[in-house]
Amino acid sequence: MDKLNYQVLKDSGYDGYILESAPEKVLQFGEGNFLRAFVNYWFDVSNEKAGWNGKCVLVQPIAGGLAQFINDQEGLYTLYLRGMENGEKVDRKRVISSVSRCLNPYDSADLEEMYKVAVSDDLEYVVSNTTEAGIVYDPACKLNDKPASSFPGKLTQVLYKRWKAGKSGLVILSCELIDNNGKELLKCVNQYADQWALEEGFKKYINEDCTFCSTLVDRIVPGRIRDPKEVQRLEDENGYSDPLTDVGEVFGVWNIEGPAWLEDKLPFKKAGLNCPVVPDVTPYKKRKVRILNGAHTGFVLGAYLGGYDIVRDCMHDDTIRGYMNKMLYDEVIPTLPLDKADLESFAAAVQDRFNNPFVNHELMSISLNSTSKWRARNMPSFLEYVELKGELPKCLTMSFAAYIAFYSNDIQGLSDTGLVCRRPAGNTYVVKDDRWVLEFYDEHKEDSVEDLVHAVMTDERMWGQDLTAVPGFEAATVANLKLIREEGAVAAYKTCL
Repeated sequence: MDKLNYQVLKDSGYDGYILESAPEKVLQFGEGNFLRAFVNYWFDVSNEKAGWNGKCVLVQPIAGGLAQFINDQEGLYTLYLRGMENGEKVDRKRVISSVSRCLNPYDSADLEEMYKVAVSDDLEYVVSNTTEAGIVYDPACKLNDKPASSFPGKLTQVLYKRWKAGKSGLVILSCELIDNNGKELLKCVNQYADQWALEEGFKKYINEDCTFCSTLVDRIVPGRIRDPKEVQRLEDENGYSDPLTDVGEVFGVWNIEGPAWLEDKLPFKKAGLNCPVVPDVTPYKKRKVRILNGAHTGFVLGAYLGGYDIVRDCMHDDTIRGYMNKMLYDEVIPTLPLDKADLESFAAAVQDRFNNPFVNHELMSISLNSTSKWRARNMPSFLEYVELKGELPKCLTMSFAAYIAFYSNDIQGLSDTGLVCRRPAGNTYVVKDDRWVLEFYDEHKEDSVEDLVHAVMTDERMWGQDLTAVPGFEAATVANLKLIREEGAVAAYKTCL
């Protein structure tokens, strides 16, 4: 079967939106599944809905990458957005045509092409997702490297070429999953400007003419379809083969921190897309961590002890779903500094996202490092609720007992892979966390419920404080842990409703 390209797509009878040629307005560092299901999708819809008329040039951040595959397909690839939306199952196909080509800067000809794009009058944006380790200052990088090994080093080279050519400043949209990603990237670029003794005019250019934006990305992207039968079915249906096929969930939001004028410059608002420009992304990160991530940590540990293995199945249990929603709407949302309607809309989408029929999200994979996760995701909501209401939040209080139960249920011993515990159903499972946490629970495996709870809550290395100082919390956790052990976690969750 022929591989996807523009002619093959025409021959297949595809009747969706396609833009074959347009100015190259985006230089994008990163060509992986996430950016192609997220950033390139938003720009593709902007071409259709807002007449943006732009293309993205992708750049491999490392020597090995997808450039050859992408160029063989003339930048085209098939994207499936799958999941639940307003309670309905959704499976949308779209051929993305917002990508023009992909460059490998470790090839000398492609490096020159990257610099040609850098000085183009058409270029407006730089986008990046080079993993959390990508935004790092490496002092070994030099201005005349071909190219610099670090992403910030490459970006400095690109911006320096552009400045020397007398071209306008760019908007830089950083998508790496670190706090203040745009600010951290600018910091690295300034370090290279100093290290390489570049002109003061260039330093002014990067700090005043260019706009470095921190952004918050939110879309689960499973990526490739791995089932050979499913691949064959789609090829037969589409009339072409596409090794670059990408899959993401239906839900997506891109919060971009920037000045007010940027919202009108970017095509997203005009296209009606969920990519708001905000003065500060911090509250939106807090929303994501405390609602989406906090929901996971808040219910999965008890749900696993209660016999569930997959997130989606938990959403079909009235008790677990009700417990999660009560925790989110009654206990978490009141502590967050955003519009209540916005928060409730985000929380409503969480239930759809967790009920995705196309993703088998295992509870055990979410359980990894739950000590630090409860501290970061759930403890702030818990403490702020106590301060706000003067009482314990029932569901968040129960989630802490479920955490202790998961880490201490019939401990079999400590192995090289983790702490081996036994589920009420009889099978063993392995708790994975920092070694000192696992050693702590193994050392306390013979404790009474009262002694175990006291030891956990007074361990300031775990929580950064003594949690027994919260009035009533210790007694409630003892009672909840006994309830989970005697009647089961799902029954314990039910008492919160």
